[in-house]
Amino acid sequence: QVALVESGGGLVQAGDSLRLSCAASGRTFSSYVMGWFRQAPGKEREFVAAVSWGGSSTYYADSMKGRFTVSRDNAKKTVFLQMNSLKPEDTAVYYCAATRTRNYYSSYDYPYWGQGTQVTVSS
Repeated sequence: QVALVESGGGLVQAGDSLRLSCAASGRTFSSYVMGWFRQAPGKEREFVAAVSWGGSSTYYADSMKGRFTVSRDNAKKTVFLQMNSLKPEDTAVYYCAATRTRNYYSSYDYPYWGQGTQVTVSS
């Protein structure tokens, strides 16, 4: 089992950058695929990015490729989401999540979730 706490959200202007962090507790952090999802008001939760157990493989939603970078530090039990060139449409609550499955695009396959951190991008 793993508990997750996100941080790093805030209010920024279009074109700015933010780095989200997700700190995990538990002894088996390195055995989980870590994902980032986001949910805007009135919209369904959507996949943003994921990183494999060892960090060597990363996966992104098409709209985030080239702007967002996911990474992890297993020694510190932390996963990061570097977000550059932010747009107003990136405004959402961002969640990190953990799974042991390979279906990292689907939120339904992630049993462990953080509480979320708000990102607001003004135009």
